[in-house]
Amino acid sequence: MKKLIILMSLLAGLSYSSIGFAQIAVVVSAKSPASGLNKEQTAALFLGKSTQLPGAGSPVLVDQGESSDVRKNFYGKVADKTPAQVKAIWARLVFSGKSAPPKEVASSADVKKLVAGNPDAVGYIEKSSVDSSVKVLLEID
Repeated sequence: MKKLIILMSLLAGLSYSSIGFAQIAVVVSAKSPASGLNKEQTAALFLGKSTQLPGAGSPVLVDQGESSDVRKNFYGKVADKTPAQVKAIWARLVFSGKSAPPKEVASSADVKKLVAGNPDAVGYIEKSSVDSSVKVLLEID
């Protein structure tokens, strides 16, 4: 009985945390020529499988901090990957000399600031943080 209560508490906590960060927006500068992305294109960019942002050329990728809930939800929903799996993918790419990982910043505010000031940058933030300084390429629920 005790194990059941613990399991139910854990499941309730997991569902609460995913609800709190349910909506994520993939964003670029309002000045970027990019106009949209789908989930597969986004995953390809952020997992180093693609080096081109459709309609805008070579992007500067911006990631949230490794322990960020937004990052966990982003990679889980876009690529069905855990943070550890993403880290392993990038470690292989860096080791092989094929690519460099996204620039990591501490928060959605930092992502938005960096993206807004660089038309080549693409990142992800909570949808509630979107303003006129950025353009949304993809909404993730």
